[in-house]
Amino acid sequence: MISVRDVWKTYRIGEVESIALRGVDLEVPGGTFQCIVGPSGSGKSTLLHLIGGLDRPDRGEIVVMGAHINEMGDDELAGFRNRNIGFVFQMFYLVPRMSALENVELPLIVRGVPRRERRMMAREALAKVGLLDKADRKPTQLSGGEQQRVAIARAIVSDPRILLADEPTGNLDSENAQIVMSIFRDLVGIGITVVLVTHNVELLKYCDRTAHMRDGKIVRVD
Repeated sequence: MISVRDVWKTYRIGEVESIALRGVDLEVPGGTFQCIVGPSGSGKSTLLHLIGGLDRPDRGEIVVMGAHINEMGDDELAGFRNRNIGFVFQMFYLVPRMSALENVELPLIVRGVPRRERRMMAREALAKVGLLDKADRKPTQLSGGEQQRVAIARAIVSDPRILLADEPTGNLDSENAQIVMSIFRDLVGIGITVVLVTHNVELLKYCDRTAHMRDGKIVRVD
């Protein structure tokens, strides 16, 4: 499903260079829950962003669902992401003036899905995260855990094959973190490949596989 081969990434700010990834190799089979864990600055978020096509490597190869995404043009890559990959971040990025249902609909509007169809799809996605009864509430009327669940519903409403999550429990208490992780496990159960970045080792019990990162390298895979 996902293959990362000898990937390097360097960031430059003025004359200062920072090597984020140093020859990373990673294989993620389809339908698995892959966690990437490591301390701050280890390169785990950079790796996730490269897998999702949000950034490009300096060298190396990234193959997602058989597609060499680092060789795609910007428009082709944007289309590939929209069709196949969902993203969840530490921040919820919900539109305050919109209801939960309207927030979940947003990716479908971009795809040109008719209103009646996208409303049905958004309601189905909210049901998967246990929030259908709060579809009409605005983000300010929801708890932090509920807002993150709305963000997950938005990420899966287009029926992606892959879900990438960057520190999705970072702003949540332990109870809501467990709810979110259980949702990810359920999504894996219906065939979605989940790749999650975290520094919280307590979450690794939910994962099928864990890649441990340090100083821009994967030092161990369990």
